[in-house]
Amino acid sequence: MKSWLNISADSDFSIANIPFGVFKSDRLAARVGCAIGDQVIDLKVLHVLGYLENLPFELSDLESPSLNAIIARGKGPCRELRLRVQKLLRSDVPDLQRKEHHVAQALIPQAEVTMCMPVEIGDYTDFYSSEQHARNVGMMFRDPDNALLPNWKHMPVAYHGRASSVVVSGTPVRRPSGQLKPDPEKPPVFGKSRLLDFELEMGFITHPGKPLGEAITTAQAEEFIFGLVLFNDWSARDIQKWEYVPLGPFLGKNFASSVSPWVVTLDALDDLRVAGPVQEPAVLPYLEYEGHGHYNVGLEVDIVTPDGVATTISRSNFRHMYWNMKQQLAHHTVNGCNIRGGDLLASGTISGETPESYGSMLELSWRGTKEVKLADGSLRKFIADGDTVVMRGHGMTAAGDRIGFGSVSGTVTCD
Repeated sequence: MKSWLNISADSDFSIANIPFGVFKSDRLAARVGCAIGDQVIDLKVLHVLGYLENLPFELSDLESPSLNAIIARGKGPCRELRLRVQKLLRSDVPDLQRKEHHVAQALIPQAEVTMCMPVEIGDYTDFYSSEQHARNVGMMFRDPDNALLPNWKHMPVAYHGRASSVVVSGTPVRRPSGQLKPDPEKPPVFGKSRLLDFELEMGFITHPGKPLGEAITTAQAEEFIFGLVLFNDWSARDIQKWEYVPLGPFLGKNFASSVSPWVVTLDALDDLRVAGPVQEPAVLPYLEYEGHGHYNVGLEVDIVTPDGVATTISRSNFRHMYWNMKQQLAHHTVNGCNIRGGDLLASGTISGETPESYGSMLELSWRGTKEVKLADGSLRKFIADGDTVVMRGHGMTAAGDRIGFGSVSGTVTCD
């Protein structure tokens, strides 16, 4: 499949991708678009010009400042919309490409737009589904010989996070304040977090689920998953360490989480499927699944210093998951919990087996006992003021098509 547009081979947004997002410009209010190469295709314009006929979308769905309206239409209609846009961009389809005046209206350089928060998130759940990450944390803070807690291989462990502080890529992240206990022999103190960290994650956005009280099975799960984003779940390790017993993370996690602006559909990732690990002990029947539920998406994390010097400090992969999205959604709803359109479910920190594939500074610096050297010669144990954390991700299909997510970034500021 080729496009009549000139798309760079290293673009994340090949014609095989066609992710959805929300954009605006100096002359355009926020509305829904798709990414293709270095362009944005304006879906409102396509609708007005008649290219989206016989699809179950109103103009109001496409001139909305979030993707929630199209997500609410369900899996089938969203699939048809993506395929229609993809068809219009194919080199063997003349409908749009021969009408230069329509092309000029519908296509806008990405450099000329501002990307917005893609989804109005109702609820956010954070899982803990990378075995190596869970083992690393267990070895650091508990018994190294019993790093995993007894329940970890029996269920996808998770907690409910704060949706209001999920922000789009590029939004500055203010260093959080809270109670700290640097000296175990002295009372706690109040101050800025000294151990600010990133967490390399991916998140998926849901379609409206079943009514309250009805579960989604692993066999049904993909019909309720719209697409995926890169996700940086910022973490203040010192605040979290003091507060998390007995109820878990609170101020150490709810100050900010960053998402990438383009949502890559599950359909676009179909050729990137891979087998998951053998799960031992055997899972309970409601967590059993068929087919390949894991994805070969390479992930990278850069730290960019205030002087603009970038260093790639982690190279990981989304396939380094023990629990997959089907299992996560099935577990989330097995008690009857209802899922709404636009909910966000995140993977938890993704770490591979080697140190260079660890997905957090906590692991890369091994709880602050090691230093990470950057390209300018400076050293880090955790994230410094003025640092920008940039995450990227992409996979390659067997046909050589690049399916990417762009990036998610956030710069740490301090009053």
